[in-house]
Amino acid sequence: MEWALPVIAGTVLAFAAVSRRLDGTSITAPMVFTGAGLLFGNRAAGLVDLAPTGETVKLLAEATLAVVLFSDAARIDLRALREEYRLPARLLGIGLPLTIAAGFGAALLLLGWAAWPEALLLAVVLAPTDAALGQAVVTLPSLPSLVRQGLNVESGLNDGICVPIFAVVLAIASTEAAITGAHHALVLVVEEIGYGALVGAGAGAAAAAVVVVAGDRGLVQPLWQRVVPAAAAALAFAAADAVGGSGFIAAFAGGVIFGTVVHRFGEQSGHVLEELGELLGAATFVVFGAVLLGPALGRASWSVGAYAVVSLTLVRMLPVAIAMLGTDARRPTLAFLGWFGPRGLASIVFAVLIVEESGVLPHESLVLTTVYVTIGLSVLVHGVSAAPVARRYGSWWAGHAPSDVESQSAHEVRWRTPVAP
Repeated sequence: MEWALPVIAGTVLAFAAVSRRLDGTSITAPMVFTGAGLLFGNRAAGLVDLAPTGETVKLLAEATLAVVLFSDAARIDLRALREEYRLPARLLGIGLPLTIAAGFGAALLLLGWAAWPEALLLAVVLAPTDAALGQAVVTLPSLPSLVRQGLNVESGLNDGICVPIFAVVLAIASTEAAITGAHHALVLVVEEIGYGALVGAGAGAAAAAVVVVAGDRGLVQPLWQRVVPAAAAALAFAAADAVGGSGFIAAFAGGVIFGTVVHRFGEQSGHVLEELGELLGAATFVVFGAVLLGPALGRASWSVGAYAVVSLTLVRMLPVAIAMLGTDARRPTLAFLGWFGPRGLASIVFAVLIVEESGVLPHESLVLTTVYVTIGLSVLVHGVSAAPVARRYGSWWAGHAPSDVESQSAHEVRWRTPVAP
């Protein structure tokens, strides 16, 4: 335990020292941090020796996702989305439900031990995508902007959309395992979603008032104005948790309200929150590699590996292709959209929440092993392929007459990733 923080801090410093050189290559930040976790974790050097069920892992994962949810939601530009909603709406409104359904069916087919609640929970946990695992895909200006920003917006919103779905499915799994009654589970879910949304909206509105009202009157120093979103994310999560609501839903709802009000008045805020999210994300991937992925690799079976491969390919690519029916997107664009559905931070946090509710699932260890192996494989293959595949797709796009989907311009929206040069 005493070496965990020095290892994480040292890894961050080492990556920062060469980060510009690695930008645009096949070596991504999540790959470096996860690899460092494997190297220094329980099954190797043993320096990062944390208990998966410990409070440290839980707090780190929850804080990271809360910050990311608030930050992502705060960047939603509703006016821009009204003009460019078609691609994100297809990926989220059609592709996401179909991805969950496909993951559910694949789990029942490939994982003989999985009962249907476990298969459904596994599908939901692995449904959100994480653009940070393939940064070149959403940052290279040489790619079609609508395609690039469509993936960007999808990644920024689908984890927030999956939070209430995850709460419902986890309650169903608890009911099926006879841990709690159906009525009690329904009440808990309604309270989590309702209280979370209300408290989060209040926290977001309060933070927006500080930035817009107090800021316009010159009452707020620029330094403290930049800190406001971080404080708002903490307030939303902690207050919702205190009253029995979902802190994650509160963080997402608070970010939506905060961003909507602040954008309307032309204010800019949130850099501290972005940087905090990057730092927490780095620490989370180190802990993931050390504490969760390392032991899981020793428990993995052929069926788990097969599900991981199918989850990252057919389970993602077929729903995306169906979601794009009726558009003029061509095969390279469909393949590009389908391939880049990496699994990352949200899936890690959902898995940690399952660990926290230990005993909910009869085959909990196998479910978690499948999640960890799938995320680890995604960190590797999406990280390695992001830059070369993005460049190849960009070259194809430049040499062909683009379709409407491939030619329409989109506003630049960042989700935890800077635009590459």
